[in-house]
Amino acid sequence: MTASTTPTASAAVSDADAVPLRDPATGDPLIDPETGDQLVGVPAPDPVPVLDPETGEPMVDPETGEPLLAIPENSDEVPDPEATEAISTAAELGDAVSERSETIGGMVNSMQGMALEVGSMRISLWDVFVVFFVIVLVLTIAWMITKALRGGLKRVTKLDESQRVLVEKIATIIIWVAAFLIGIDVLGIDLTALAVFSGAFGLAIGFGLQKTFGNLISGIILLMDKSIKPGDVISVTDQAGNDSFGQIRKIGIRAISVVTRDQTEYLIPNENLMINQVVNWSYSSKDVRVKAPVGVSYGADLDLVQELLYQAVNEVPRVLKSPKPRVNLMGFGDSSVDFELRFWIKDPEEGMANIRSDVYTRIWQLFKEHEVEIPFPQRDLNLRGGDQMQQLIEAIAQRVETKKNG
Repeated sequence: MTASTTPTASAAVSDADAVPLRDPATGDPLIDPETGDQLVGVPAPDPVPVLDPETGEPMVDPETGEPLLAIPENSDEVPDPEATEAISTAAELGDAVSERSETIGGMVNSMQGMALEVGSMRISLWDVFVVFFVIVLVLTIAWMITKALRGGLKRVTKLDESQRVLVEKIATIIIWVAAFLIGIDVLGIDLTALAVFSGAFGLAIGFGLQKTFGNLISGIILLMDKSIKPGDVISVTDQAGNDSFGQIRKIGIRAISVVTRDQTEYLIPNENLMINQVVNWSYSSKDVRVKAPVGVSYGADLDLVQELLYQAVNEVPRVLKSPKPRVNLMGFGDSSVDFELRFWIKDPEEGMANIRSDVYTRIWQLFKEHEVEIPFPQRDLNLRGGDQMQQLIEAIAQRVETKKNG
């Protein structure tokens, strides 16, 4: 509401305090319709009733019923807006500390005096200290709750390993999200102040954190359908055709940890397990069938060979007695009669190559004892006659004869 003034033509006003009058709605100068000059007036020193221009009666506030007053304004002096505290909790905590201890209160006041004003926001050293303290406190509490939850889940016997990991991951996400929201609430930060950064934050999630969230969702899906779980023995083929073989030690938020027989630990992103072919050697059962091809010469006794193969596989400790091993005659090759020895083990995490090595070593020993020949590739070479070939044969024969005589 504009200040109450007595409008007159500029020529008729001699008071030095007169100011030009403007329309309060549009800000345009008010013009005297008779003279065409801008109207000027002297601001009233005290609030005066607002009069109805048609009836001349004082106007009343329809909500309170009290008269409307025109309060004088000084258009030349505009008060600067006061800077607001960035962290409302810091100011309240500072007042509470000052009331309990003058010494600590003096330190708090000194820290509050060291401030940086950004626009209408005031950030002091005390605000920074309170934010740091609250963040450390909230993170510590969230970590302790997560650790206690993990220990409690280990004591729950009704959950298998996959279900336990799934519950742990979902609970961890909920705990940390709740910790973030509680920290914001404790600090008294108005979330509407973060609306400016929501667009940039959304782009960061969409581009920068796309793979991270993709791996997180992939890990949860893998645990829900129980396709893999800690302790499984898997073989993963990547897009380049390379195989990674080992036992799953841990399923994390971003990747799974696979340990090979040489104790090399591979971190495979969860998303790779969703898009690439994965061989789970212990998906439904840890019993794995191993194949070992063997070839013998055509002159060998096939019945004896089968007997020796059964003996060799049964003497290896890791081979299961049930299901029983099996020896199959697979075919007649170029240089050998081809057999395939098939047997079962229940501990693929202990290695596949070493069990084949143990079986082959025992087969070699038994074949040596019973003089069973393991053939090597042989080729028959037929030379067609000709003048050049005959000359070559005569030259070789002459050289051999010369060496004998010499």
